[in-house]
Amino acid sequence: MVPIILVLLLALLLFGAGFALKALWWIAIVVLVVWLLGFVVRPTSGSGKRGRWYRW
Repeated sequence: MVPIILVLLLALLLFGAGFALKALWWIAIVVLVVWLLGFVVRPTSGSGKRGRWYRW
């Protein structure tokens, strides 16, 4: 009975880690798209030059 419980716990742990990693990949893709769009849609400064869209 104990080996079956250990296998089930391991399967549950791996499923949870797999789901979390998949969710993190989607979040990373969304952040990358927003970051790339920031380079395309940059505000212009008063002199007409393209400014930086980030603060640092």
